[in-house]
Amino acid sequence: MSPNPAHERIAETIAALLPKAKQELAELVAYRSVADFEQFPKSESEAAANWVADALRTEGFTDVALLDTPDGTQSVYGLLPGPEGAPTVLLYAHYDVQPPLDEQAWLTPPFELTERDGRWFGRGSADCKGGVIMHLLALRALKENGGIPVSVKFIAEGSEEQGTGGLERYAEAHPELLTSDAIVIGDSGNFRVGLPTVTSTLRGMTMLRVEMDTLQGNLHSGQFGGAAPDALGALIRVLDSLRAEDGSTTVDGLDGDQTWEGLQYPEDDFRGDAKVLDGVELIGSGTIADRIWARPAVTVLGIDCPPVVGATPSVQSSARALISLRVPPGADAAEATKLLSAHIEAHTPWGAQVRTEQIGQGQPFRADVNSPAYQAMSDAMAVAYPGQEMQYAGQGGSIPLCNTLGGLYPEAEILLIGLSEPEAQIHAPNESVSPDELRQLSVTEALFLQNYAASKA
Repeated sequence: MSPNPAHERIAETIAALLPKAKQELAELVAYRSVADFEQFPKSESEAAANWVADALRTEGFTDVALLDTPDGTQSVYGLLPGPEGAPTVLLYAHYDVQPPLDEQAWLTPPFELTERDGRWFGRGSADCKGGVIMHLLALRALKENGGIPVSVKFIAEGSEEQGTGGLERYAEAHPELLTSDAIVIGDSGNFRVGLPTVTSTLRGMTMLRVEMDTLQGNLHSGQFGGAAPDALGALIRVLDSLRAEDGSTTVDGLDGDQTWEGLQYPEDDFRGDAKVLDGVELIGSGTIADRIWARPAVTVLGIDCPPVVGATPSVQSSARALISLRVPPGADAAEATKLLSAHIEAHTPWGAQVRTEQIGQGQPFRADVNSPAYQAMSDAMAVAYPGQEMQYAGQGGSIPLCNTLGGLYPEAEILLIGLSEPEAQIHAPNESVSPDELRQLSVTEALFLQNYAASKA
């Protein structure tokens, strides 16, 4: 679809608003809003929530509220009424972020937005504080160019990264709150910078904490080693059982042979995006798309055991690990959790005492890509990204809210777009956002809202 003068004015407006957007993103990134209140002050998340609430009030939203969700965090809600009879579109993002991890690995401070090499660096710049700014830019551009043609509900979650389900449970208890005709989840990303992409599937996720005990206390490895069962050794054996020789995930009873039909991910591109070291092999079998979008994937997120520095010659009596299992569309996350727990117990050696505790869980998601909203989005992307056509891709990560919203509002059309393309390096040190992507996706969303309103007229 070729741009017309109205489209060009929206694009020009958003380009002019970009410096303000950068300043706002810097303000939002500065909050250390990690929803792990044992390690990060709750006041930082509360301040970020208030920033979003104030931004909504400034844009004319009514009924702006800080929702106290059951997991102890806050989500921010607002309503912007549109013309009478217009459809309602829910815009979603989250303001909580991942921890910075190794702060020494950051080239610039993680909570200070810094421009470098044409990108803006900072924790949450892409995932997903940038998504909050993207929504605001689209709405501002429409207000300056004839008005917003739909009613808008805005929800910014405060604990998406923790997977604790606060907003999902709140929505289930208040089903009228987020009811809408279409939902734009601003928490995914283009397959490649400049290649407009909607995410049509999400893997689900389950997390288990595994604790292994073998002795009443640590023992001298010289006096007892060789006969005394080592809890850390037992844990390592269990973790190893979760992978086949080629690195594929192997959980007893869980299907791992699904395939992906659609946009493919060339291996050389993946190696570059993942920054795989020279000579190191990729794990698993099938295409890259099969492995990261259509099949389960287990990851050991952490192990509690003595560090190398200061370690003593001891047989360890206890050890524990945190395990993540990504669950592909078509599988049930609750059933996968049961299978993972049963696998761990079945593969625990030497009669060691083992306990598993579920920490978080989210179901996989598959969108209906044949809905009118997808045509409206395709037309919008064709204008915002001249010469490109909208692509469909999967995402290996989880957004548990998608299934909750799909269950509550089965007639609503759900679309996933966002700023987390591969160069963004979300969840890793030196996360960044492309200002060009922010600009073009904001144009996309503004045009989508116009197109969608027209399709419902």
